[in-house]
Amino acid sequence: MGTPTLAGNPQEVIVSFTDKIKNKAENAAGVAKEKAGEATGDNELRVEGKAEQSKASLKDAGEKVKDAASNVKDAFSKD
Repeated sequence: MGTPTLAGNPQEVIVSFTDKIKNKAENAAGVAKEKAGEATGDNELRVEGKAEQSKASLKDAGEKVKDAASNVKDAFSKD
């Protein structure tokens, strides 16, 4: 087994990684808002937190699609 390598353009890999970190942070903020809303009885804050979590999940799904497409492209372009 060889050393694992990063597929694709290094700049694209960094951007993708950064986007994934941002999505995780957005999800964590959404969880915090949801829990704060539940603790205080603030339904609007709870719903806002759930919405942020959903938005982060959709972005994360988009990142996974981009990764899969890049892997397919790389598989076909190998010698």
